[in-house]
Amino acid sequence: MYVAVKGGERAIANAHALLAKRGRGNTELPRIDARQVADQLGVLVARVMSEGSLYDPELAARAIVQAQGDVLEAITLVRSYRTTLPRFGATLPVDTTGLPPQRRISATFKDLPGGQQLGATFDYTHRLFTPPDADSHHPLSGPLSAQPNSAPPAAGADGGTAGSRDEEVSMPRITELLGAEALLEADPTATGDPEPADLTRDPTIFPMSRPERLQALARGDEGFLLGLAYSTQRGYGGTHPFAGEIRTGEIEVEFEAPELGFAVPMGRIELTECQMVNQFIGSAEAPAQFTRGYGLVFGRGERKAMSMSIVDRALRSDELGERKVGPAQDEEFVISHADNVQATGFVEHLKLPHYVDFQAELGLVRQLRSAKNV
Repeated sequence: MYVAVKGGERAIANAHALLAKRGRGNTELPRIDARQVADQLGVLVARVMSEGSLYDPELAARAIVQAQGDVLEAITLVRSYRTTLPRFGATLPVDTTGLPPQRRISATFKDLPGGQQLGATFDYTHRLFTPPDADSHHPLSGPLSAQPNSAPPAAGADGGTAGSRDEEVSMPRITELLGAEALLEADPTATGDPEPADLTRDPTIFPMSRPERLQALARGDEGFLLGLAYSTQRGYGGTHPFAGEIRTGEIEVEFEAPELGFAVPMGRIELTECQMVNQFIGSAEAPAQFTRGYGLVFGRGERKAMSMSIVDRALRSDELGERKVGPAQDEEFVISHADNVQATGFVEHLKLPHYVDFQAELGLVRQLRSAKNV
């Protein structure tokens, strides 16, 4: 039982004022502009958009500034705002087959059609602080890489470009190359590809379809999914996959307006897609072959996409007839605890007054101690 706190209106108003003062910081320094956050903290903005289920870099940046850098608070702000927006319909499915990558790597083949394209990544940095007054920009040592909204050139394994930007370079998916030899399972799309449920409007019912699970994982907390993915590699799930392909790039989104009768481009969004490849020894019904795990998130969210794809594969244990040995394979456990907004609300509600509950338990403990003459 919760008890309403009376006479606290003035205290709450003062708490808000103190919060605003703490967030503003030193008034002699310029205020942080949300446009700076959107432009320079793209990885953070991408996480807030993905877990907030709303693609709007400027709005996500505003939420980050208002939340004083508290990522979960920013995600909650974005989700709350999202509930106020009208729905005009659904966009057409985004076909990531032709996603023009700003970054495209594979850990399965060194030499692949189209080449490896390192793009912008922390993977090869030394993790050393630069002097605070130094410009962190490093001049490019070769030809310019592809700019956003343009078709990228291929890149060799050393990161250098293998052709001019104007050349048409074929970059087939690794899954297509393996699938051509039947070494990889066919895309496990449900029969007839039915319209997936919307987790933001429909109740969660277990067991879930894979499209529903992928929705939940895309909204799930990055740290939680990372921990689960790590657990499967340490033996709690028996999954040690290969990064078949990771792509980051911009793709056009289209909406089919009923009054027009054809699709209309609405704009471009940046996505990160991960295809994990995992060994499968086969069964009485299926030959030995590789299986898939899939991850797709807004913006530059490589770690989240990789974690999502590993957990997606782990959650397919029932479908593939595998023995469950770890929490990452338990659908209800994963989905029920992945949502950081729900988790935050339930943990932080403990800050609310629980005076009656505590007094009841306190009386019980005293009574038990009295019965034992303690």
